[in-house]
Amino acid sequence: MNDKRDLYKKIGENIRRFRRQKGLSQEELAWTGTINRSFIGGLERAEKKPSIDTMMKIAKTLDVPLYRFFKFNEEEVV
Repeated sequence: MNDKRDLYKKIGENIRRFRRQKGLSQEELAWTGTINRSFIGGLERAEKKPSIDTMMKIAKTLDVPLYRFFKFNEEEVV
């Protein structure tokens, strides 16, 4: 990874992947996780930086261990 932007991009990609695996729209994830929908979109596009509290809400909503958002090798994420 070259910089922080790459880190946030990978985290956003993982959020999107897990959200889609659960069959949720950004709106559904936002509603069930009590997070603003536009913020979810910003996270997925690496335009926003998530707090640990927000990441914990997303992880709980998606039923994914928090650390999985930080695993970046494709074979490790599955």
